Amino acid sequence: MRIVEATLNGAGLRIGVVVTRFNDTVTRRLLDGALDSLRRHNVRDDDITVAWVPGGWELPVVVRRLADGGQVDAIIALAAVVRGQTAHFDYVAGNAATVGRVAADSGVPVSFGVLTTETWEQAVDRAGGKRGNAGADAALAAIETARVLEALEKPGASGASWRADDAGSA
Repeated sequence: MRIVEATLNGAGLRIGVVVTRFNDTVTRRLLDGALDSLRRHNVRDDDITVAWVPGGWELPVVVRRLADGGQVDAIIALAAVVRGQTAHFDYVAGNAATVGRVAADSGVPVSFGVLTTETWEQAVDRAGGKRGNAGADAALAAIETARVLEALEKPGASGASWRADDAGSA
């Protein structure tokens, strides 16, 4: 059995971040967490592109443009969609989630740092509060997934490795 493992070394990776202005009290904290995590894992500021969009509805089209442009190795989608008293939440959150389709179609990993919460407090808790920072988590997922894809393309690449697993062999 071969197992692909990736390091969290982002050196040389080009990362796109698409972040929403709506609920920016929370999304700025998600962005801060993502940027801090990228920098801590050796992604240079010159290799990071941040694109601001109005809200969660607009995420997929900008994520698609970044993915199709060939200028990034991974994309981080950041938003905060908080349930209200109408069905609007369902439409916006559902459309924001289609960024996963962009990843599948393009082959460029898109990490989902989109908060879909019932309350404002839950959103704050997940943007650097008592539940951590989903932006930082999404940044780590972007790095790791880009490195796994790199290893699958080129076994022995610098950011990931193949290893043989002896479990189950006779």
